[in-house]
Amino acid sequence: EVKEGDLVVVLEAMKMEQPLNAHRSGTVKGLTAEVGGSVSSGALICEIKD
Repeated sequence: EVKEGDLVVVLEAMKMEQPLNAHRSGTVKGLTAEVGGSVSSGALICEIKD
């Protein structure tokens, strides 16, 4: 369970960290990113369902 504004993940790019916060409240489903893995621009990292 997350609430709107909660920290979901921290992305790192070029030695800079970028926090990614929940845009709405709900349950995190389908987390596709892995620790230490790479993600492409526009990639789906996770879904937040009611």
